[in-house]
Amino acid sequence: MEKINVNLGTRSYVIRIGSGLLDRIGGQLQESVLGSRIAVITNSVVRPLYGEQIQDILEASGFRVRVVEIADGEIHKTLATAERLYDELIDFRMDRTSAIVALGGGVIGDLAGFTAATYMRGIPFINIPTTLLAQVDSAIGGKTGVDHPKGKNLIGAFYQPRAVFCDLDVLQTLPEKELIAGMAEVVKYGVIVDANFFSFLESHLSAILQQESSAMMEVIRSSCEVKAHVVEEDEREAGLRAILNYGHTLGHTVESLTGYSRYIHGEAVSMGMVAAAKIAREMGLCDAGVVERIATLLQNIGLPVRFPEIDVERALKILSHDKKVRDGKVRFVLPERIGKVVIRDDVPPDLIRQVLQG
Repeated sequence: MEKINVNLGTRSYVIRIGSGLLDRIGGQLQESVLGSRIAVITNSVVRPLYGEQIQDILEASGFRVRVVEIADGEIHKTLATAERLYDELIDFRMDRTSAIVALGGGVIGDLAGFTAATYMRGIPFINIPTTLLAQVDSAIGGKTGVDHPKGKNLIGAFYQPRAVFCDLDVLQTLPEKELIAGMAEVVKYGVIVDANFFSFLESHLSAILQQESSAMMEVIRSSCEVKAHVVEEDEREAGLRAILNYGHTLGHTVESLTGYSRYIHGEAVSMGMVAAAKIAREMGLCDAGVVERIATLLQNIGLPVRFPEIDVERALKILSHDKKVRDGKVRFVLPERIGKVVIRDDVPPDLIRQVLQG
């Protein structure tokens, strides 16, 4: 097992990475200052796989446990679902010492974290991410929230978990589509910070897609290290943390345009990363070789790199509501080379239209 510390003062926590971690969670949580009640929030896909196992382990460690299942999919990451979760917590007589365990992918982590942040003004929250995307990205850093019809993650809070457990074994039950989608966030770390890691992905792609243990450990460890470092430097996205949004500005727009149902998050981010690279090339920030390397790696993984036909003017309207807008200007994370990006708010609207049209 590897441990990565996220150093945030009183909000610090440890990310644990390894095989067989689910079986050790009860003992780990016994060492935490928690009350006797734990609500495990999961979905209809993950519960049959791991819900009973987690419940048995926690109950064997002395906790009273309620498993709460929600439907699978981004379309359920809403205030209405959060309200239903509040009802469950109140009915289970959860108090400020009680804890929420998120067992699932990014949607579950975002929703359960938001519920923990807002129930009784904040109760302990433990993240057990079961998708690659969640293990390398959304489970780390304390961004929680729900979607609004006018945009993704517009309602939320920064709220750090008490612990994160990344069990490599759970990825074995992950559908190939989800594994591939998670690789978009992995590639992102190479583009924004670590050129050597990007090269590792290019040269070890076959081993990664076959989930060879040493390759997967490197993928998750390196990704978590980058994310932890950025979050430590800028917990609330006042500056540096914004680079983690590479590919997300236009990616979120496509998700919103397609009702959060046509593409899963990593697929949308993949398209957004290539589009951002094309914008950077047109603005003279990077050369064509940067765009080609990014697009080629994503294509070799099996991810989409071009937007579908979309309503461009509607897309621009959605962009204007994005959380990354400052003083009416949309901020883009643009690559200068592999391993280095810059944040710009002067991208011409006509250039945005051009890349959205493919």
